[in-house]
Amino acid sequence: MKAYIYDNVEGDQRLPHHDPSLPELSTDQLSAYGLLYQHIPIDTDQNWEQAIDLLAQERSYKNRDIIDISKESMGDQYEAKLKIFFHEHLHEDEEIRYILKGAGYFDIREPSSDQWIRISVTSGDLLVLPAGIYHRFTLDEGNYIRAMRLFKDEPKWTPYNRSTDTDANPHRVAYLESLRPTVSAQ
Repeated sequence: MKAYIYDNVEGDQRLPHHDPSLPELSTDQLSAYGLLYQHIPIDTDQNWEQAIDLLAQERSYKNRDIIDISKESMGDQYEAKLKIFFHEHLHEDEEIRYILKGAGYFDIREPSSDQWIRISVTSGDLLVLPAGIYHRFTLDEGNYIRAMRLFKDEPKWTPYNRSTDTDANPHRVAYLESLRPTVSAQ
């Protein structure tokens, strides 16, 4: 995992958009925004599955599935889906992703400055985004990712695109309130 300020330079969303002159962000800095990050290496003796099972038990995740995002797996829907994933949105539930293969980027909005923070994820990275955080997702130039999604209840993925309504969404408000001690709210 690598996290840094998104450079906002026009161009393909699948490019790194990284200004190497700026420092990278640490996992501690990401945790200040409510993110949880772990690296659980994919190995051949299935220890990663035990680690995921333990995490699921600790955080009350009851369901999971595996999603492949690629031109081959999604066919004609690929480009449209990638645009949907990259549109700024929030969820009313945590978004939990464990990367099994491939690579991509989660971008989160820094609440006080509104700038994007890009988080590069690859095989073995587990990322938990809190409910109410504005974010988006895209693949990298490899155009492929296989990820396990974990859910507290029935699997669902309902994005709420950023608007004045989502700014007032109770999950958004609760998220910003949870940051007050460490980050000034918008």
